[in-house]
Amino acid sequence: MAQLIKLENYISRYQKDPFHYPGQFIRLKQENWRKLVQTWEQQLQIETEIDEQDEPAENLSKWKQFFHRREQVESEMDEESIIEDLPATKDDLKQYFLNMLLPFQLKWASTTIQEMSFLDRSYYDDLTLKYFLQRFPDTFLLLYRPVFQFKNAAMDGDIILITPIGINIIRLIEIDSTKRLIAGDDRTWYSEENNVRSRLLSPMLSLKRTEKIIRSILSVNDLEIPIEKVVLSRTNSIDFNTEPYLTTFIGKEQHEQWLSEKRNFISPLKHNQLKIAEALLQFSDTISVRRPEWKQDDSEKDFNL
Repeated sequence: MAQLIKLENYISRYQKDPFHYPGQFIRLKQENWRKLVQTWEQQLQIETEIDEQDEPAENLSKWKQFFHRREQVESEMDEESIIEDLPATKDDLKQYFLNMLLPFQLKWASTTIQEMSFLDRSYYDDLTLKYFLQRFPDTFLLLYRPVFQFKNAAMDGDIILITPIGINIIRLIEIDSTKRLIAGDDRTWYSEENNVRSRLLSPMLSLKRTEKIIRSILSVNDLEIPIEKVVLSRTNSIDFNTEPYLTTFIGKEQHEQWLSEKRNFISPLKHNQLKIAEALLQFSDTISVRRPEWKQDDSEKDFNL
């Protein structure tokens, strides 16, 4: 599960300590996954024993209630904080766990101990955000459409993944699946259906703008890392003659292989990776207010499931 270190112009606790939170997230995630699996296995065992004994259904309900209790970790999450029936299979349990982690990631990406940003609730249902968070490794650090404050001007950035070995700047293009995309120049692309073409603004415009911002920040901080621009479409084919320099086009035919390569990438967090994350976060625009009532947070409590 990729880590959401910056969400647009919201305050992020990763900004306060980019060297601490990435490692802490991985550790807490692993601990809570083990706890959830243990609870799930105990529940299956109890249900099996009750089925074998053919006990009344009300007794089974009592056992479920016992194993479904958990601590309330968000004051604003009442019913959401109660575990309902756990899934029947291990694969479904994994997806259940990833969904459970989303609110905690959004909290970390919109609050610190003393400050908060007013989070748009639509992010809880943002399927694109879920895709990038849930389908990439823990050591990938995600800046989701960040806003950079650069030379007294706010500049929107594309989706950025900081991996242990490089930066991917990603522009997502998804239109009607019956159409195909045709790569043009730096200003104009096309969509085509039934031999009818329509103009689109080239994704290379924003990708190059984001790349320029990142390279400027890295240069100021004397940092280096490979940067790749990616045009990604999970729903459409992309027709092109040649890919621009340091750019990859990933259409629907290439998507699964590209994603599989990312998911199977194994590497610990790297110091240079965290230095780069720190530099980009320092130049990120942030809008926040002081929390009206705050107390010393125990970040580990955020992960008690």
